[in-house]
Amino acid sequence: MLATAVVAAVTTPAALLAAPPAYAEVPPPPGRALAGDTAKPSLKELEKAAAEARKAYDAAVAEEAAALQALIDAQSPKAPLAVAATAAAKEAGAAATAKTDADKKLADAETALKELPETATEEERKRAEQDVADAQAAAEAAALAKEAADTRAEAALTARDDALVAAAGRLHLARQAKAKALAAKEAADKALADAREEAEEGACVAEDRLTVTATGLPAKITAGTTVDFTVRVTNGTDRTLDEVWPYVKAEATDDLLDVQWSTSASPAWQDVDADHYAGGVDGLAAGAHADVKLRLKAPATTPAGAGTVSLAADYANDDRSCGGTPEFYEYAFDVVAASAAPGPTTSPTATPAPQAQGATSTRPVTTTASTGTLADTGSASTTPLALAAGAAVALGAGTLLATRRRRTGAED
Repeated sequence: MLATAVVAAVTTPAALLAAPPAYAEVPPPPGRALAGDTAKPSLKELEKAAAEARKAYDAAVAEEAAALQALIDAQSPKAPLAVAATAAAKEAGAAATAKTDADKKLADAETALKELPETATEEERKRAEQDVADAQAAAEAAALAKEAADTRAEAALTARDDALVAAAGRLHLARQAKAKALAAKEAADKALADAREEAEEGACVAEDRLTVTATGLPAKITAGTTVDFTVRVTNGTDRTLDEVWPYVKAEATDDLLDVQWSTSASPAWQDVDADHYAGGVDGLAAGAHADVKLRLKAPATTPAGAGTVSLAADYANDDRSCGGTPEFYEYAFDVVAASAAPGPTTSPTATPAPQAQGATSTRPVTTTASTGTLADTGSASTTPLALAAGAAVALGAGTLLATRRRRTGAED
């Protein structure tokens, strides 16, 4: 049959939410929400946002400079529209002078005709009348020319003034855009700085889509024997986890049991490290799983009683995000004294059934910079977590284990 019972899936694994957890080489994203909460941007996403905000601000600064230069150019007397306006105004002035002259000639001609003496000959009168007619035509032409010149001058001045207004408006908008871009850049820079500071503190995410299960763990283990079983780590997230560390800890009464691990990449049996990590899995793709072979050794001196195997997993990514399973999955078994052993009974699978949650970790976790592995700063006998008071566990052996962990947690 299966192990007597899965004692409990207890919240807060070894490398997560400890006091304080830290991943020196791959710190986690800032403020990443725990499972069930809305996820905050990752450090990589915040770095990208800060870079884009800086780029937008630089563009706004460049636009302000260009707008200012455009206004200066538009105000210059050498600007094309300014030159055209000046020329049109000069032409309008000349047309006005020509009209004035033509009007004066008309007035003079009319005066000369009016002041002809009665003694003037018919030929002199006709000449004077012709002078009036010619002056009248010239005055009318001059008036039309002045009107056209005035229209052109007004259009040229309007074009110049509109260009000045447009240039001033562009500069105003550019300065507003620059102020907004600066505020956005400062906000992005602050978010990134806060994220990096939080990442340095080692705040990792609890990832309940990363799961660990055991297969082939017997319900009874005879003292003095060796038992082989398998642990499967499954990445249920939507991204590749760059490095995953399975956590395996076996205990019987008050003693730790020796555990060795082996994988297809490292087939030779190796002892779990001092932090109870059974090797590592590189590049665990989304939806994929990896199996680690475990070998549990119960010394012949192991007294009869209850035992447990605690499972969890932690991960770290190249983008400095990190985390792990939010629960320990514990499998209970009985240790049978060598003289009374009928032989172990195994089962092909053993699926954990979470029962108790809400405990806190008593196991500080650090990372060694030389290897990048997670290291327990407590002693080898320090338990990974303490069950909350009143937690529901299955059967008597589980109850004893929970009691011992509460006591150890208080001592730590």
